[in-house]
Amino acid sequence: MKRSIFLGLATLTVAACGSEDAPPVETQDCPDAVESVLPSPISQSQAVAEEVPPKFIVRFRRTVSASAATRAAGDAVVRFGGQVHERWPKLGAVAAELTPEARQQLEQDPEVLSITPNRPVYAFATSRLPPLTTGSPTEYTDGIKMVQADKVWDADGDGVLDANAPTGSNIRVCVIDSGWDDRHPELKAAYVGGRDFVERDDDPRDFDTKTKTWGGGHGTHTAATIVAQMGSTGSVNPAEDTSGVVGVAPGVELLVARVLNTKGTGDLVSIIAALDWCQTEGAKLASLSLGSRTSDPTEKAAFQSALEAGMLVIAASGNGGTGDPATEPGLAFPAGYGYPSVLAVGAVTFDGEHPTFSQMGPELSLVAPGVDVLSATVPETNTYSVLEVGGVPYLSKALEYAPVGNYLGPLVTCGQGGSGADCGESATCDGFVAYVDRGGTDAEGNGLTFAKKADAMRRAGARAVIIGNNDPTDGMGQFTLGEPSPLWLPTASVSFQDGAALRGLAGEQARVGLVGVDYTRLTGTSMATPHVTGVAALVWSARPSLTALQVRELLEKSAKNLGPDGKDNTFGYGLVQAKAALELLEKTYPPTP
Repeated sequence: MKRSIFLGLATLTVAACGSEDAPPVETQDCPDAVESVLPSPISQSQAVAEEVPPKFIVRFRRTVSASAATRAAGDAVVRFGGQVHERWPKLGAVAAELTPEARQQLEQDPEVLSITPNRPVYAFATSRLPPLTTGSPTEYTDGIKMVQADKVWDADGDGVLDANAPTGSNIRVCVIDSGWDDRHPELKAAYVGGRDFVERDDDPRDFDTKTKTWGGGHGTHTAATIVAQMGSTGSVNPAEDTSGVVGVAPGVELLVARVLNTKGTGDLVSIIAALDWCQTEGAKLASLSLGSRTSDPTEKAAFQSALEAGMLVIAASGNGGTGDPATEPGLAFPAGYGYPSVLAVGAVTFDGEHPTFSQMGPELSLVAPGVDVLSATVPETNTYSVLEVGGVPYLSKALEYAPVGNYLGPLVTCGQGGSGADCGESATCDGFVAYVDRGGTDAEGNGLTFAKKADAMRRAGARAVIIGNNDPTDGMGQFTLGEPSPLWLPTASVSFQDGAALRGLAGEQARVGLVGVDYTRLTGTSMATPHVTGVAALVWSARPSLTALQVRELLEKSAKNLGPDGKDNTFGYGLVQAKAALELLEKTYPPTP
């Protein structure tokens, strides 16, 4: 089925005379193309600004009991025309929608300590699927070995948990993140409860019920780093085994608090509400691989309150580092609150080097592996690619958020993929595989993102997309479609060199197959944080009578120094070490007879 019309009646005559270029071809969407296109890619901060409700956090003076103060706070908000959404008696605070008039009235109330706007928070990670030639989930991951976790519960190295060794048993860990994949074999046995603070229900899956799409697996990855169970039924890349991975503390009880949506963004109100819920559920540890650039007085009070209730909070330092002390932004929050309420964690490579992205500062406490960390993920949005053209295989890489799928059809070259017109007459609504080059601008002069290219090809009738890198030094690149969507096509990238070859194979049969995987590598301080959380759980399970600050002290004093002597802004006290921490525990707090 063709889907092009020519503008102008004298097209052939004009073109033959050569007096001017042929009129432009206007393309029409294929009949089965969905009209509601994907959201135009915008900046992360803009996206969150639109999604965060117009809420404020109002904190009152505690002149009476906590519950009475919170009731009075809520009454005052309602009296001035606001609407209360959350009440936090421990903090004497509420989250509320306020009209400008209501806010002005409350600001004049002497009992009001602060009124601050709700603000966005973000996940701290970037993804990379495991290479096809290295790595195997059957082995203890490099991260496990680097923090000495295997030396604690498998001292003899026989691959079996040692009897009576600390594993984190009877310690509840609350992962405040993007939720989890409830189908994943690594997490099912450890899960004891959850709450969704995004969709306001008791199902904390990393799933958007409106669009019916899974998220990127950020929360699943961080949770599995702590508690993975050597799941044996997960799907992996062809070069890898299916015996799963093991977490730092495989015996912990997992609580899941979903505060980030499938795009990896959330808000401050959800963080405070989740922290309160985690305490109610008996969590000893809270792990937060997220944050924001700015602090908030009520949030700071919430983390201090959690410490006073016996919880140790561990948070990522942030991925906005510059590597230059003169321009370093300092730590993100809540990590930036530092001692005593929050233990801040930065990232290091497996060689113990500081990656530029890991934010530094005096509040930094510890570091842990945070580059190319292998752990569990959500298969719907984490895939590997198998590409054949003319019966010849080509190395390819699935774009982030590209869906699982398999399609065989004719290869059509489509320029830079700005519209169906770039594909010429070979593109039909019967389906084809579109080859497009990276780069280019749209009609408005804006850059052609991969999302725009994929959407334009979908409308033109493509069933799969191949993107050729325009950088000969960058291999297959590291590309993303930006966010989950039910409209995406299977999309994969190839190198500059292979792209040049594919352009000469138009008309050949091409197969693009994207297979979902249950394991992936992620990079960021998000990945470092759960390593420290897991080690804390090991120590606490060895001596449940310890306080939160005692556990923190043991981790800091036993850390492996990676920089100048003593604590520094780049590595804090150093690399967290599980075996060393437990040895220090025995010396510092010997067991009572």
